[in-house]
Amino acid sequence: MAEWLVEHGIGEDRAVLCDHGRILESRVYRRGMLGPGHVSDARLVSRAKGSKRGTVQFASGEEALVSGLAVSASEGSTIRCKVVRSQVPERDRRKLAHAVPTNEAPTAADTLFDQLTAQGCKPKLVRRFPDCDWNELWLEAWNGAVPFDGGELIFADTPAMMLIDIDGGGNDAADARLLALSAVNPIAESIGRFNLSGSIGIDFPTLQAKADRKAVDQAIEAALDHWPHERTAMNGFGFIQIVARFERPSLIQHIHYARAASAACLLLRKAEHVTEPGALQLNCHPAVAGKFQDAWLAELSRRTGREVRTAMDPYLALEAGFAQAVPL
Repeated sequence: MAEWLVEHGIGEDRAVLCDHGRILESRVYRRGMLGPGHVSDARLVSRAKGSKRGTVQFASGEEALVSGLAVSASEGSTIRCKVVRSQVPERDRRKLAHAVPTNEAPTAADTLFDQLTAQGCKPKLVRRFPDCDWNELWLEAWNGAVPFDGGELIFADTPAMMLIDIDGGGNDAADARLLALSAVNPIAESIGRFNLSGSIGIDFPTLQAKADRKAVDQAIEAALDHWPHERTAMNGFGFIQIVARFERPSLIQHIHYARAASAACLLLRKAEHVTEPGALQLNCHPAVAGKFQDAWLAELSRRTGREVRTAMDPYLALEAGFAQAVPL
């Protein structure tokens, strides 16, 4: 039976819906970012004349777009705000978080555990996920590629939408139909595993026959029946667009737009469970080492009861860092 597990990592929290070692859904929250449910006072830093929208800055320094401003709200004033959507990382910028004025009492953003509980789930807090394919999922997100029988899904995030391209062999109509239908279930699984939402575009092979396009439409409908969304029918070029409510960045967005920080969090996770005696040495690329916060390293030392050292190697790939026990 599938169950939600929540792992409080160093620097980030992770949650997975796991069924016999296979992750069906995932969530990641990197602490320090504004998240849905956060309520606190913020300063109105800009507002267009006559508009109900503006920009506020919270005590952390992070800014958010705010809507529903009162007529009396002026630039420089303090407004109690509630965050309704996290910031969205993109290639060359970040879309600001969204907030609305509120009279609610100040509170921190909902934790992953609280969110899942509010959704009617019964999550379990764990020190470490039991045997499951978290590392495989993380690498799929890192590479933006998911292999399946007969082809591969390629994920590319753009300012407009998350694009999924289906790559595979075959030259005739029958091959294209088989490839398209074979990709449906892996696409549906990846949407849950990566926590994709917002606008998603899927580029299937071009299917000339209307009956073939209809078959793919029906397969997609059945595979995503459990997930709230809206969807277009496949057009003549094999393209389908899906739209679902967006609240938090996907695992792909978390990783792709903060690669060094993501690799740092992964390495800290690995280091926490080194069993051999001795000091802990974190071997990593200098860019990864540069993302270690003093508080993170102190927490690793506290959790493990060990001295923590860092060894930088510019020839290591960002994602190839490893932890080892070394003599004191």
